[in-house]
Amino acid sequence: QVQLVESGGGLVQAGGSLRLSCAASGSIFSIDDMGWYRQAPGKQRELVAVIRSGGTRNYVDSVKGRFTISRDNAKNTVYLQMNMLKPEDTAVYYCNAGITGGLGYLRYWGQGTQVTVSS
Repeated sequence: QVQLVESGGGLVQAGGSLRLSCAASGSIFSIDDMGWYRQAPGKQRELVAVIRSGGTRNYVDSVKGRFTISRDNAKNTVYLQMNMLKPEDTAVYYCNAGITGGLGYLRYWGQGTQVTVSS
């Protein structure tokens, strides 16, 4: 069984920083892309950033220059460094990964972590 466990959310003032972590565990053969999504109240879930196994990164326009996604393949962990946070970044952030494990290739979701940015 594969699990994604997130940590690092919280409450921060506008202009502040937070670092999210997401660790994959279980029967893992390989991990393809790893990414972060977010969902604000009343809005659809959106892709924030993704990093592929080769290191290619993509970001939604609203976070470019402020957020940085990275991964530690030895630890099966993906990070999201969020700087210059704005109130509109407030959302539940979810980790997502494409993982080949005992059940073959599946996409997995973390449980979500709340990020609240006060003005």
